[in-house]
Amino acid sequence: MILDDIVADKKIRLKEQKKRMDLVAVRRLAEEQESSGRGFYENLKKPGISIIGEFKKASPSLGNITSKISLVERISDYSASVDAISCLTEEDHFHGCVDDFKEIRRQTELPMIRKDFMIDEYQFYEAKAIGADAILLIAAILDDAQMKDFYALTCELGMDALVETHDEAEMERALALDAKIIGVNNRNLKDFTISLDNTMRLRPMVPKEKCFVAESGIITDDDIRLLKEQQVDAFLIGRALMEAEDPGKLANHWKSL
Repeated sequence: MILDDIVADKKIRLKEQKKRMDLVAVRRLAEEQESSGRGFYENLKKPGISIIGEFKKASPSLGNITSKISLVERISDYSASVDAISCLTEEDHFHGCVDDFKEIRRQTELPMIRKDFMIDEYQFYEAKAIGADAILLIAAILDDAQMKDFYALTCELGMDALVETHDEAEMERALALDAKIIGVNNRNLKDFTISLDNTMRLRPMVPKEKCFVAESGIITDDDIRLLKEQQVDAFLIGRALMEAEDPGKLANHWKSL
């Protein structure tokens, strides 16, 4: 399965990273990082729909992604239109890196989520050290004990967690965690097929006071309208915004629907 390959490669990467900078050092950097006051949860859970604009260079489903505008232009557009920014930092399958995150962080005051396959406490301290306001917890790759411990560590570090689910069992686990932000990935991480039915099927399980995020496969006006009817709070959108010549215009158009 693709997901198993990604996690296996991430473990190898982490071993290499820890040789260059150990846990003690990265924890020290995290502790030196002051709270930014940028509210990821607050920016998403507000009247009207919110959009998390993503930056990624590739994905297993799309292959390499060639942006039609520069990174500076993209982040300028995002800063004027979306409510938060997601940056992929996974190296082997999404061609991301921490340096991408740092570069975007320098260019915007929007809340940012580090989107990666978070399986080790090292990554959470690193996320705090590079200025992340939130991280992604993927239920499919974590057991209950890991989810609980990592969620607690995220909160301790002053970051928000977007807990990602894909089916009923994972949703039950996210709800048991009492996570504030719960996402549904419309992409099956095992075979990377997409179905918006995931969001529609799982939405009724989530209390309205939670922040509910629809992720992946959102590319048309009809997709936005359909999921807006389900009272989705926020959309995490990658491909459509990455391929757009004017992502700011597209994001503002969708928020007006």
